Amino acid sequence: MLGRSMIMESPLRVGLIGVGRHGSRYAKHIHEDLPEIDLIGLWRRNADEGKRQARQYGCRYFQTYSDLLSDKSVDAVVVALPPALNVRVCEEAAYRGKHILLEKPMAINIRDSTRIRQAVSRSGVRIMVSHTLRFNAAVTAVKRFVPALGALHSVVLSQRFEPSPLGWLDQRDLSGGGVVLHTGVHSFDLLRFLTQEEVDKVSCRIDRVVTRDTEDNFSAIMTFEKSHIIASVTGSRGTKGRNGLIEVAGENGQLIADHVHNYLYEIRGMERRPIELGDPVPTVYEALKAFHHSLCQEVPFPVTIDDGLNAVAIAEACYRAAETGKWEKVYYP
Repeated sequence: MLGRSMIMESPLRVGLIGVGRHGSRYAKHIHEDLPEIDLIGLWRRNADEGKRQARQYGCRYFQTYSDLLSDKSVDAVVVALPPALNVRVCEEAAYRGKHILLEKPMAINIRDSTRIRQAVSRSGVRIMVSHTLRFNAAVTAVKRFVPALGALHSVVLSQRFEPSPLGWLDQRDLSGGGVVLHTGVHSFDLLRFLTQEEVDKVSCRIDRVVTRDTEDNFSAIMTFEKSHIIASVTGSRGTKGRNGLIEVAGENGQLIADHVHNYLYEIRGMERRPIELGDPVPTVYEALKAFHHSLCQEVPFPVTIDDGLNAVAIAEACYRAAETGKWEKVYYP
């Protein structure tokens, strides 16, 4: 089936597939904060909860996601599911001509990510991968100040969180992996976003602290294709303290930020200058606004399908490196 032409009018009529912990954030923002988007209906695997949420948000509950995708009143869908389910949902959404906002990680591996890209390409619909961290106030400020650093030398990224209450995250058949895939892809995308370069090779170690089937602790070193930058990326789901450290060093100085605690410093020599960021930004809200704007104005998405796919490719290389104990090359489709 050929995809629809670009959406040219507001409101954008959206269906939500997956309304768990992340999907509920999308539903809440659409319902309360974004009059330019209409939530037509939703589907989730827990039918009782789905029906309750449909009443809460004043929309329809669909018995299956296929019913939602077949509904002609729906222009686009937000997909916020365990990533093992993404490929078949996105393939059907593309076939039905629905534009897609896809929660990260876009898939559990390069193979499934490529299948999604092929389905979208054949159909003519548009897809944005929701790497929401790009919209964070600290991240956007770091991005703005990076050019003043001159040639970059090193990047350090660290995200640490408490153990997840989501049981499916530790079920490999649904999650596809642990903290490398689900938290690491944020950092992998951020690394590409800040440096505007592609990672070439990775060395990685993973471990389990409280999880049973998937990793919840990792550390990786990364090198780049076209520069001498060395990056260190770590992530943990085994601590009670949260952080989102960003350190970028170049020939002219350093930037030190935290996207969780919303601060940024510029360092030159022994001097540290705070940079005012303002209030934290609700990143899911900003992603929805960007999705709506790009569709209605027929302009490129700020996060592309290749951005999503390349983050998954880095995660896949990390898993290979953890298994072999060697440096592994990142293979971009």
